[in-house]
Amino acid sequence: MPKTETENGFTLIELLIVVAIISILASIALPAYNSYVRKSKAKAAAADLTSLAMNFENAYQKTLSYPTDTTTSTATTKSKMTNWQPSLDNTNFEYSITTATASTYELTATGQGSLSGCDLKLKHDNTRSATSTCGFTKW
Repeated sequence: MPKTETENGFTLIELLIVVAIISILASIALPAYNSYVRKSKAKAAAADLTSLAMNFENAYQKTLSYPTDTTTSTATTKSKMTNWQPSLDNTNFEYSITTATASTYELTATGQGSLSGCDLKLKHDNTRSATSTCGFTKW
């Protein structure tokens, strides 16, 4: 009797099933990962706003009034508050001092690029808000 040879390898159907399973898993995992990255960048911006608020509170402790300069960009905010440095690069958020009087202030982080629509606010009385596009509304 002749010996039969067996072929090694995978059939086309088996390969297509594996490709289909991988594509299903990727279609679930990638949006979840992007959401996680977006939320983590927004949380880092929230920490930056808290750090900026601590600089305001420190100035208040020294002079019994908050700094009254408003800003519209991260660069001018950093120049006004020399002890503050954001942890993220400027491409993710634009930090500004929206309102500043001797007794009140409001700090804002506005999302840029892929984080557009994510706006975080922190006021002198520790009122914090975030738009839902940040992945959270309270912090």
